[in-house]
Amino acid sequence: MTSTSCDLLVVGAGIVGLAHAYQAARRGLRVVVVERDAMCLGASIRNFGFVTVTGQKAGASWARARRSRDVWAEVAPQAGIEVLHQGLWLRAERPAAHAVLEAFVRTEMGEGCELLSPAEAAQRHPALRTEGLQSVLYSPHELRVESRQAIPQLTRWLAEHWGVQFHFGETVQSVQTPVVETARARYHAERVVVCTNAEIHGLFAPLWTPHQLRLCQLQMLRVRPQPGFRLQGSVMGDLSLVRYEGYAELPEATALRVQLQHEAADCLQHGIHLIAVQSADGSLVVGDSHHYGPAVPPFALEAVDQLILGQLRAALQLGSAEVTERWVGTYPASATEPCLVLAPDAHTRLVTVTGGTGASTAFGLAEEVMAAW
Repeated sequence: MTSTSCDLLVVGAGIVGLAHAYQAARRGLRVVVVERDAMCLGASIRNFGFVTVTGQKAGASWARARRSRDVWAEVAPQAGIEVLHQGLWLRAERPAAHAVLEAFVRTEMGEGCELLSPAEAAQRHPALRTEGLQSVLYSPHELRVESRQAIPQLTRWLAEHWGVQFHFGETVQSVQTPVVETARARYHAERVVVCTNAEIHGLFAPLWTPHQLRLCQLQMLRVRPQPGFRLQGSVMGDLSLVRYEGYAELPEATALRVQLQHEAADCLQHGIHLIAVQSADGSLVVGDSHHYGPAVPPFALEAVDQLILGQLRAALQLGSAEVTERWVGTYPASATEPCLVLAPDAHTRLVTVTGGTGASTAFGLAEEVMAAW
């Protein structure tokens, strides 16, 4: 077995692991990242690449997302990652949804956001369907990258610019800091951070157990619209207002939730709310749904895809919507905690984002972990 020494060893090359590698390298540490697969294949490349600030849970999560967005904006051009579009357009179809948005813009989190009339939204974003709408919230705070390219590009940049060593295709079998063993090598690390996302039954499983984590599986689609179709930013709708905690925890969201239980019960049953973003080739990445359990079968339901597509067609001026790809993603979920940072000893940290917001919060979270360690 070979042996390598470093200041920090990161287990997992998803966005949470890469964010910790970046924050450590910036502090002058020698960093090694060990990943079980030959490339990143998990939740970090199966998402929207949508760095969401507006709608995150008030307090630490919202502040973490704002900081992560700033880091993405700084890192992306250096790493050659294209920011495909910026901003969020959230359509309010129901008067109860409009009431939630009115309450939201009065909070600290509404700073910089605009509550537009349907006519104003139609003028500024012609791709939106605005007939019958109550209002549209525009937020300038979000940005969007293509995860499938951004994660490999970020990896290369960390290796070439910051000297981070990556070891792919190695499953970590044991972490007893300062010794980490895989099937191929033994590492000596002053500190270890474990960022293995959905592997709640793997390394340090007994420490995850008290937190009652479940797995969440989502369905997503890639859709090809008519030629020339262009989004001005990411698009969401009424169902998002009862899912994203920054809206859903406002008192005004109660009435909307009751109304949706009558009018969109099928979508709520499958945890569906619309997010639509656009890729450089013009295609749309669209989703998503949420199904929970101790294990989630890897089978996508056509009925769920059709519900998502129905939400898409109702939101956008689409002449065509050809589905070119379908996939599922999995992440750990907690009913109470947006992230977990556990410390089995003074030199080891276990870090996971538990609400599917890794792209939106990982850079800020990693900065906090490294600063406090």
